[in-house]
Amino acid sequence: MRIAVIGSKGQLGRDLCPILPGEVLEVDRSMIDLEKRESIQEGLDRIGADIVINCAAYNLVDKAESEPEPAMRVNAWAPAEMAKWCHSNGRYLVHFSTDYLFGQDETRTKPYVESDLPGPVSQYGVSKLAGEHLVRAYCKNHCIIRTCGLYGVWGSGGKGGNFVETMLRVAGQGKPLRVVADQFCTPTYTKDLSAVVAELLPRQPVGTLHLTSSGSCNWHEFASTIFELSGLKPALTAIPSSEYPVPARRPLFSVLISERLEKIGIHAPRHWRQALAEYLKERQLRSSR
Repeated sequence: MRIAVIGSKGQLGRDLCPILPGEVLEVDRSMIDLEKRESIQEGLDRIGADIVINCAAYNLVDKAESEPEPAMRVNAWAPAEMAKWCHSNGRYLVHFSTDYLFGQDETRTKPYVESDLPGPVSQYGVSKLAGEHLVRAYCKNHCIIRTCGLYGVWGSGGKGGNFVETMLRVAGQGKPLRVVADQFCTPTYTKDLSAVVAELLPRQPVGTLHLTSSGSCNWHEFASTIFELSGLKPALTAIPSSEYPVPARRPLFSVLISERLEKIGIHAPRHWRQALAEYLKERQLRSSR
């Protein structure tokens, strides 16, 4: 079995590639340029994989508000081309999506399941929702995995880090931190996400899956836990979203749970606090080598 991982150099791709079964083909931009339609079709023809996993995304959420075209090219039109190729060649497509598909319901307190109707509040969310619709339209043999707040030891290349690394860096500089306390989600460790994806592949489920760590928190609670587990005591203040204006709106509540995962025979990942504790230990081990 040959598995092509598009976006293999990102934090999810780097954790996923080493644990996948079969022959893993690590695809980067030198092999496929997601902003060029012909590059996708030609690249996949050249690679000839049995399974295509798309970990790549345009994730500059705020920049997408003023420049939506790049987000649409990478998050919508590129997955559409992958879906067309997979359908034409009888292949299986795994495509990663986001909790930012939700947010219209500002009173929501119940976690979203796969059957809930999306309603994005940002251009980034719109582009990811468009990508989902196009994958479904062009390839029946697909699995769309919605996840949330990814962090991994490799960092997020496109954004120059992840939330955990940003918090630790700013705290290390002795600067005060102000973090929103009215946005709820479930930060997810890429190592845990990758392990479940590797377990899913032999089953090749079709349709949409929500896959995050267990539990939920707001971003201030997440930051507090990062510092607690790291033995740090920076000046940390909880603020409402209204005091942290950014170009793109974020969902106030985008906690995801799965109605399908247990039915497939796979347990949900561990609680986010447990995952974060292991991440911080792994990070420390890497820095001491």
